[in-house]
Amino acid sequence: MLAGYLLWVLWGTGFVTARAQSDLRQDFTPVAHPTLPPAGEPVRIPGDAVAQIIIPRMELDAIVVNGIGTQDLIKGPGLYPNSALPWDATGRVAIAGHRTTYGAPFWDLDRLREGDLIQLATEYGTFDYRVVRTEVVQPNATQVLDQTERPTLVLTTCNPRFSAAQRLIVIADRE
Repeated sequence: MLAGYLLWVLWGTGFVTARAQSDLRQDFTPVAHPTLPPAGEPVRIPGDAVAQIIIPRMELDAIVVNGIGTQDLIKGPGLYPNSALPWDATGRVAIAGHRTTYGAPFWDLDRLREGDLIQLATEYGTFDYRVVRTEVVQPNATQVLDQTERPTLVLTTCNPRFSAAQRLIVIADRE
């Protein structure tokens, strides 16, 4: 019984996420060149696609959903509430992702190094970020989500793998 549960948690949940990612991709069309969204920022619905995150070093290509609730992160990486959006001129885009379950999109987040490329493709353009640092912080270190004057990105996940004792964060600046 325990072995079956572990198989489901570590591998079976990945099938749920793969199906959700496939469904999200069908209705999501990013564009290459930045444009501003129409007046009155678009409404973001929890669980809906917000961006496609591409990280070459990790071989990651996933759809980011709006929200970080349990049902949101089952679908893939999630955009934190009150986060800046990739097309905003200022602020921090903040994205959380699982490291060991539900497809483990951030399994290799610890492989990122200074200068590595992270792309966020959206319906309003593709935005390039470069990693400036990685850190391990306590779960209550919410200051990593604070908004910034410049357009920045933070990725968060649990650390170490198979534990929620800490958070691994990656900070990147938009080019």
